[in-house]
Amino acid sequence: MSENVIEVRDLTKKYGQVVALNNISFEIPRGELFTIIGPSGCGKTTLLRTIVGLTEPDSGSIRINGKDVKGVPTRLRDVSLVFQNLALFPHKNVYENIAFGLRMRKYPEEKVRSEVESALKTVGLHGVEGRYPRELSMGEQQRIALARSLVIKPSVILFDEPLGNVDYRLRKRLELELKLLHRRLGLTFVYVTHDQEQAMTLATRIMVMNQGMVEQ
Repeated sequence: MSENVIEVRDLTKKYGQVVALNNISFEIPRGELFTIIGPSGCGKTTLLRTIVGLTEPDSGSIRINGKDVKGVPTRLRDVSLVFQNLALFPHKNVYENIAFGLRMRKYPEEKVRSEVESALKTVGLHGVEGRYPRELSMGEQQRIALARSLVIKPSVILFDEPLGNVDYRLRKRLELELKLLHRRLGLTFVYVTHDQEQAMTLATRIMVMNQGMVEQ
């Protein structure tokens, strides 16, 4: 297995005349909490979407666990994405939200049940399976979104500014929880933010983006 869980080479993506990603290259070793920082519109979210398979780059390559993932659908890429707006299904309860990815992968229901319970324990929310997103606090919703990503056991979890809409005190508490969880699980986390303080708090390594390019 490759030492680098993600390898990006010469990645380019344009939207008409706008260059969202301009010949980007970088590597992420296994087990890092890697932060990508840059201003709004610099290409951070586009980069995450190309890694997870929601956006097709115009050129360049992405390797995950040493395998080129060109043309590979999202569900087969061994990555998971926590969206900025969390993207929880409002009409599904907590159990159904977390189980969604497992059911898409045709897991037997007994296995689904045990994995959902395990994921809820991991994020410290065991016992809320029957509640709906509207009945949860913002902090609890953050944990459910994380549990939904953890449950499929990906090699990499990508975070697209998931703490951007919470108040300062809650954000600091969730940052600490996220960092402790990363240490405990040993997974690779890739965290996108425009907040320099947050990047410094979380990261083992930081990549700075601006205008679709890597600055450092």
